[in-house]
Amino acid sequence: MTAVAIIFYLFALSTIVGGLFTVIARNPVHSVLWLILAFLSSAGLFILVGAEFVALLLVIVYVGAVAVLFLFVVMMLDVDFAELKAEMAKYMPLALLIGVVLLMQLALAFGVWDYSEGYDERLAAPFVIDVENTQGLGLLIYDQYILLFQLAGLVLLVAMIGAIVLTMRHRKDVKRQDILAQMYRDPAKALEMKDVKPGQGL
Repeated sequence: MTAVAIIFYLFALSTIVGGLFTVIARNPVHSVLWLILAFLSSAGLFILVGAEFVALLLVIVYVGAVAVLFLFVVMMLDVDFAELKAEMAKYMPLALLIGVVLLMQLALAFGVWDYSEGYDERLAAPFVIDVENTQGLGLLIYDQYILLFQLAGLVLLVAMIGAIVLTMRHRKDVKRQDILAQMYRDPAKALEMKDVKPGQGL
């Protein structure tokens, strides 16, 4: 067994264990930590298959932002988890039914799954790659799909501005910064000199 195969099995086992303990851990903080382990192990698997951009994206976005956000929210909120578990017990039969249905669907999909035609030739012929994964992805996005990429960014910008406009509320009792008033202020009127005598205050 080669070193790459050993590393693959270690990452795969770590991913499965992390996902399993994420679900069955009793402490939510421990669940988030196990989730971070699953994300890191999945990133290692992506690196093994040559998708280092996806691996770094997984680490930066999911581990560095989403999982840390989950961790802070779980640790900062004063949630009565015993009460939540008591409420969840009522829905356990329905959840088990849905789980059995999903497992049956996965079994049916796995039963009819087969290789596509000509996969032997594709596996036998080595891929000739002149550029790295990240460089090739950048050339693809910013060369062939530059218009679609810019349109996707424009859609996200419009959505962000819309969310800000919909959630912004002006309250009269809250002081706000007036940029124009600060820019056009007269220094001669803004400052007032006081001659403070020794032993007395303003």
